[in-house]
Amino acid sequence: MTETPINQSVERAVRLLGFFSAEEPELTLPQLTERLGTARATTHRYAMALRRVGLLRYDAAGGIYSLGPRIVELAATALSGLRIIRIAGPHMERLAAELNETVVLSIWDGESPIVVRVADNTDRIVHLVVRTGSRLARSDSAQGKVFLAFGGDGSELNARELHRILDSAVAVNTQTRDGIRAVATPVFQDREVIAAMAVVGTIPNLPESETSKLAVRLRRTAEQLSAELGFLVDDERSTA
Repeated sequence: MTETPINQSVERAVRLLGFFSAEEPELTLPQLTERLGTARATTHRYAMALRRVGLLRYDAAGGIYSLGPRIVELAATALSGLRIIRIAGPHMERLAAELNETVVLSIWDGESPIVVRVADNTDRIVHLVVRTGSRLARSDSAQGKVFLAFGGDGSELNARELHRILDSAVAVNTQTRDGIRAVATPVFQDREVIAAMAVVGTIPNLPESETSKLAVRLRRTAEQLSAELGFLVDDERSTA
């Protein structure tokens, strides 16, 4: 079946917006043209249309395009529509207050975890600031390991580590150089992992063991959230 011009236009516009990333927030018209695979005039027409509705902005001095302010509004609307973000808030805030650490909720965007909510009410003199919208490493973050183990390609993980994560429902990742450690666990809905909840802090403050009191408390919170989302925790994973 031949694709209609309208559908093709929408697809091209979406593809064009998708070329921008945290690594490449600014692109020139020649770069966009090459990636879109159309004539320069065609790419320019799409760029102009996206500028008119605020999805792109253009810096004439530098000759570069970047995502427009309307993208931020749409992203905020999309996030607010995710039921899990609203429901997770009270659970995360209670856990952050109890542990005196930063609690982070991430979802999988198809490539890596994206931070969608942060509870940061710690009164520690030194604590980590995690920003909503931050993209985390795919296999070098506790949250990424959770998604790969429970909902992605577990082959990207060391076999021993994969078994440990699946058995404990807890993933730990330590950035020794930066002095940072994160402990994460999955949140389920309809038998599928929908998010990863993590505690993030400094190495001295966060134990590395998957069976530590902190890890157990994190798991219980995630299980409570999963239950509220309609997921029944398996007996063998239940933490009495």
